[in-house]
Amino acid sequence: MSQEHFYQVDLKWKEGRIGELSSPVLDNTIECATPPEFSNGVPNIWSPEHLYAASINSCFMATFLAIAENFKVEFESFECKTNIKLELIDRKYLITEAELLPKVKLKDSEQKDKALRVIEKSKENCLVTNSMKTEVIINPEIL
Repeated sequence: MSQEHFYQVDLKWKEGRIGELSSPVLDNTIECATPPEFSNGVPNIWSPEHLYAASINSCFMATFLAIAENFKVEFESFECKTNIKLELIDRKYLITEAELLPKVKLKDSEQKDKALRVIEKSKENCLVTNSMKTEVIINPEIL
């Protein structure tokens, strides 16, 4: 059975290279801007590149949490760093690589192999990474 879900994000330009993201179903807004590496970019504000990495990271976490629950992997903590690589290829900017560095502290060290399977299944089932052409590399740390 097919399911469809729709998500609306609105953007309103504020000034210069700065805008504000909002959604009719969310209370908080996010200020965004061209990153400082580009002409007239603004430091210390979320950029499309940061939001791209955040989409990957947050979806990977949500997928991990669901699969870990199904596999009954008990952990004390989960955190993940995502680094993306932006390159100029054929005169176009592309995010060519995303490296995810999940760190999982298990309650029982005997679940290490199972936790690694959960991480691999999370990579395979993450809807964001499945929807993009960026290469995804996972380098987990299990404690």
